[in-house]
Amino acid sequence: MKFDFTADYSIISVISTSQARTGRFMEQQRVAGIRQWFDDYTRTFLDTDPEGLGNILLKIEHTSKVCAISDILADGEGLSANEARIAATVALLHDVGRFPQYRRWRTFRDSDSDNHARLSLEVMAEHNLLEGLDPAERLLVEEAVRFHNLLALPKRVASPKRLFMQMIRDADKLDIWRIFNELFAMPLEQRASAATLDLPDLPGCTPACRDALLTQDVVRLDQCRVLNDFKLLQISWALDLGFASSYRLLLERDYISGLAGTLNGELEIGAAIDGILLEAGRRANVL
Repeated sequence: MKFDFTADYSIISVISTSQARTGRFMEQQRVAGIRQWFDDYTRTFLDTDPEGLGNILLKIEHTSKVCAISDILADGEGLSANEARIAATVALLHDVGRFPQYRRWRTFRDSDSDNHARLSLEVMAEHNLLEGLDPAERLLVEEAVRFHNLLALPKRVASPKRLFMQMIRDADKLDIWRIFNELFAMPLEQRASAATLDLPDLPGCTPACRDALLTQDVVRLDQCRVLNDFKLLQISWALDLGFASSYRLLLERDYISGLAGTLNGELEIGAAIDGILLEAGRRANVL
């Protein structure tokens, strides 16, 4: 099944919120079943060369960490037990398309392969992971997975609320910050090869990326030409979180300062980073 990502609305299961519920609500048993499926599914990708194994294990661990962060955010934002289970399901499935992506193309760079969110939806449909689920809850899961990797959420969506879209975007970013803080502390030969998207580690940065950071805009991936640009992109995410709990976790773990400390060369962005951290601190208390 091929999903059309050019539409402004979900073509997966567009429904009206006034429709009667015809499926079952998200139950813990279903979440546990999807978790077991994930373990079994990803195990089929482990029979590969050492370089490939490192990249596959990176994404397995990433999913586990995103699930843990999702639980923290669900608790911090006072989600109901059912809402927390929906968020956990989204976290489990958001990157499941990364595994066939890497097997086919040997890259995690969507522009050189395919949109990994699209691939995730295709895997979900192929394995009937949400079959029998209440249609409204199914839509919440599908659209959260579908939109998790966009630069910004679209103005028009079919889901009645954006809670789960924003939560997976926050949880994903929070673990990506962990990954790269740890990765840049490793010797080059120990790093997962696909993680840095084959960007060269050269001093300096692309002016458009630096300008975006200075104006507190999110850096665009399609403008990244060197590894420093990719680091600036991740730093710029700090003002793209949706929950006070996310900002508190970001500041507690000091990810932004850690990333800034790995920049190659002098980029003269210290004042911009200080401003981002100041604003993140404000949002940690007022959102």
